[in-house]
Amino acid sequence: MAIRGAEVFTIGYEGRQPDELIAMLRAHRVDRLIDVRERPSSRRKGFSKSALRDALAAAGIDYVHVRAAGNPLRHRHDNRGDLLAAYAAHLDGVPEAVAELAAAIDGHRAALLCVERDPASCHRSILAGRLRGRGVKIVDL
Repeated sequence: MAIRGAEVFTIGYEGRQPDELIAMLRAHRVDRLIDVRERPSSRRKGFSKSALRDALAAAGIDYVHVRAAGNPLRHRHDNRGDLLAAYAAHLDGVPEAVAELAAAIDGHRAALLCVERDPASCHRSILAGRLRGRGVKIVDL
């Protein structure tokens, strides 16, 4: 897999509108959005899987959902630090999640999507760290 040296973006949709998110992706020439939510549904209009996929397609951006990279522990911890540590430990037991993510990135100018605007409070920061370990440059939007 040739992702070493790739540049991958991360973005959260918290506080954004779908058109704002798409404009940011287009400004960075992203051609594939990788949804790393375990369950790609949202109470926010335009951010559930089908609506988001359709809006991205209209903008010429591919949508991929990598369920294995989602955080199945998100409702089990009140403390954000504990949650992220538990997610990192969870990923150790499912190395195929990062492999699937790497495969989705390969050959694309990609961005990882989750809810939280601040990447440090989101499980995508753990995923980004694993990708850095594979030689990927991470840029948080």
